[in-house]
Amino acid sequence: MFGLGTQELLIILFIAFLLFGAKRLPEIGAGLGKGIRSFKEALREAEVKEGVEKLETPAEEARAQSA
Repeated sequence: MFGLGTQELLIILFIAFLLFGAKRLPEIGAGLGKGIRSFKEALREAEVKEGVEKLETPAEEARAQSA
């Protein structure tokens, strides 16, 4: 995991605990989780829209040629 060992992760968590306190850490974690989730949903929506546009373009060209 990015070349971090157990000791390094514990040190990072300890520093975060000192900086933000016990009450803020769950709030920060929840906020990060929501942000990541919404980012993934936006990526999925963009992929779906891109796929729909690719499907619509040949259909529109076929209609134009047959008309």
